[in-house]
Amino acid sequence: MSDLAHLEHALSAEQPVLLAYSGGLDSTVLLHQLVLLREQWPALRLRALHVHHGLSPQADGWVAHCRRLCAEWQVPLEVAKVTVNARHGGIESAARNARYQAIAQHIDPLETLLTAQHRDDQCETLLLALKRGSGPAGLAAMSPVQMRGDNRHLRPLLDFSRQQLEAWAARYRLSWIEDESNQDPRYDRNFLRLAVLPLLNDRWPHFSTAVTRSAALCGEQEQLLDELLAESLDLLIAEDGSLDFTPLLTMSPVRRAALLRRWIARQNGAMPSREGLERLWQEVALSREDATPCLRLGTSEVRRFRNRLWWLTPSEPLANIQLDWASPWLPLPLPGELGQVMVDGGGVLLRQPQASERVSVRFQARGAFHIVGRAGSRPLKKLWQEAAIPPWQRERIPLLFYGEQLIAALGVFVTREGASSSAETVWRVRWQQ
Repeated sequence: MSDLAHLEHALSAEQPVLLAYSGGLDSTVLLHQLVLLREQWPALRLRALHVHHGLSPQADGWVAHCRRLCAEWQVPLEVAKVTVNARHGGIESAARNARYQAIAQHIDPLETLLTAQHRDDQCETLLLALKRGSGPAGLAAMSPVQMRGDNRHLRPLLDFSRQQLEAWAARYRLSWIEDESNQDPRYDRNFLRLAVLPLLNDRWPHFSTAVTRSAALCGEQEQLLDELLAESLDLLIAEDGSLDFTPLLTMSPVRRAALLRRWIARQNGAMPSREGLERLWQEVALSREDATPCLRLGTSEVRRFRNRLWWLTPSEPLANIQLDWASPWLPLPLPGELGQVMVDGGGVLLRQPQASERVSVRFQARGAFHIVGRAGSRPLKKLWQEAAIPPWQRERIPLLFYGEQLIAALGVFVTREGASSSAETVWRVRWQQ
């Protein structure tokens, strides 16, 4: 490890770079290499992000160390404090998720993310995937290049061992922090690093290199499957991300599972286990035609509506919310990131409320209603079905009331009581999402 060719190959002087900087050996070596590269490429825009997990009594001292080193090397540093909730998936997984959430919040749209995982980390990741019974996608471990949202994510040190990083640090007399939790064998990754891999590498000195090669081969197989199945998947996925599962009914279980996994990946969902994928198929896709199934997988939900599967993030319940709206009819913000309701010339045509009518926006109504353009009344559930509104979206459509009378489901229908006539002053209301 004597030059910067691995960085020169991966980067260009024109692209801005954000380094996830913990202050440990690995990220310190990578930061130093980037600083040296910036001397060759003065146009390189480099900054660092340190995530403060708050899990160690030394955490504030680590921040101070990172600030000192970044100031010395003239690298702008941001510090992001996070809260780690270990109730789901354990402390290691929770800390990793909190870290990447912080990165997503602080990275700029055009920046390339760099992280400092190395060959030994790759070996640990593959062994952990074996422990979980993962397939080729899991055994591919960490990719050297991937997309994280709209940003490129590079791991330029995957071909290098920790021993090589230590040699670089000794050569340039670098200083770094040591996380005391890395010596705790209760954590699976530490157990592998401290107790298992030393034995394997003593017996087979090239074990880590061979494991890295196996991970790369699994990654190549997954990439090939991605390319072969891309056209079929494109035909099944609508613009809203939902999947038409009807063609999957006649496919082999293997092909069906491969397509379902790739659909989930396109939704940026956490990949379920083999058992979870089978439950998705049996309990959601194959449930009764009149059912409204919902399967929770991690932090997401899978639902079915009209022969389509939907991968969703659960939203806060809105059924009991009522928002009063009064003159001068300023834009009314809605909860749950639903936008706002406003009086606007491009909105739906309604009769104007009378002075005695209290105007409100709600998210639940009961009963049957006469809607404009249709004879007779219909239960609200039937109106939603006729408008092809999935059940989980119905509670997220703003309902406009005058007093206790439903006037309109904005963007869907207007009731007879809300219809305007030439004898009345008309009103236009728009839901801006």
